[in-house]
Amino acid sequence: MNKKSIIILAAGAGTRMKSTTPKVLHKISGKEMLYYSIKEALKLSDDITVVLFHQSARVQAQMEKYFKNINYVIQDHENYPGTGGAVMGITPKYEEVLVLNGDMPLIQANELKKFDIEATIVMSVLELESADGYGRVIVENGSVKKIVEQKDANESELAVTTANAGIYQFNTKFLLDNLPKLSNDNAQKEYYITDLIEMAIIQGKVLKPLAVNVENFKGVNSKVELADAEVIHQNRIKNEFLKQGVIMRLPDTIYIEEGVEIQGESILENGVTLLGNSKIINSHIKTNSIVEDSTIKDSDIGPMARVRPGSQLNQTHLGNFVETKKAILTGVKAGHLTYLGDCEIDEGTNIGCGTITCNYDGINKFKTIIGKNVFVGSDTQFIAPVTIEDDTMIGAGSTVTSDVKKGELYTTRAKKRVVAGYYNKHFKK
Repeated sequence: MNKKSIIILAAGAGTRMKSTTPKVLHKISGKEMLYYSIKEALKLSDDITVVLFHQSARVQAQMEKYFKNINYVIQDHENYPGTGGAVMGITPKYEEVLVLNGDMPLIQANELKKFDIEATIVMSVLELESADGYGRVIVENGSVKKIVEQKDANESELAVTTANAGIYQFNTKFLLDNLPKLSNDNAQKEYYITDLIEMAIIQGKVLKPLAVNVENFKGVNSKVELADAEVIHQNRIKNEFLKQGVIMRLPDTIYIEEGVEIQGESILENGVTLLGNSKIINSHIKTNSIVEDSTIKDSDIGPMARVRPGSQLNQTHLGNFVETKKAILTGVKAGHLTYLGDCEIDEGTNIGCGTITCNYDGINKFKTIIGKNVFVGSDTQFIAPVTIEDDTMIGAGSTVTSDVKKGELYTTRAKKRVVAGYYNKHFKK
């Protein structure tokens, strides 16, 4: 494929989103829409320019968390509004330049490679059953002869079902020569990139249509369209993992974010949520469990377990309503109703129901370290920082406030006391 520059238009506020968040920063599958446009563009080019305006500093700062060596320019929106104004003042590095939209998060590099066609302009088009609501593209003998907005189309043009998909590849020289000729003599007083199509036709240039996949070129302009796009993106993520051998129960109920890794023959039951950069390796994640920015290897968790960021589980069993946070667990069993935060627990240790590592004193976080083959009775609280050595036993109902040495039994239960007739004394009928 020929080298080409890429310009991504991301200047708009997106008023139809009805949000204070810039449109391109709304997320699908855990990442901002603009993230996906840049990610796919990087597969094709080392010369990428993102055009910003609305909350530009915020948008740029967010993208810089993911990508380096991206050019950012601020559109002179006051003097040159519109899509044509957005590409003014940019000097592409290569002879061809592809113009994308930052609100098309389903775009894929393989689809963009198809623009590698010899023409002054390659114009993406959609072949639809009905093009109602779209600008029409009139194609004759394999070349674009005219584009017309629906409101301006005559009866025969309205019958055309070839629609403008909104992505263009330009010969760079043609683009730079003709951008200064754009006019804002229209109702919106904006400079339109589509006017370049008319200029090229008048100049007798070669314009080629490229029929593209409707799903890949789906624009997002509202919360409804955002939700629709996320469903499509989720299906793509899950289908790839299914092809790799992951077992999923009722895939439509499972949510997996961009960045998650799943290896081996892992099992995901219905209602599972995998977030951030989680990694699941040969593990069984049971119904309605949540894993966020954590690694789970050769383990099973749930149902209804929550593994919070920074946890590393290896050969470990977590049962229902067990929650971890920054927990390193190796060969551990925690059957139910337990919170294990800021802790390290070693193999052979059993954590009884209702156990809590009390890691926060209201100001600072502290760590609990529990060794091998430790038996922790139900309803135990570890007041961190504490270290529990190997081969120890913690009696049920204990509050552990000091270290426990190897081989010791630690218990804080009060001595049994029985008072006969106590109930009747205090609760006489």
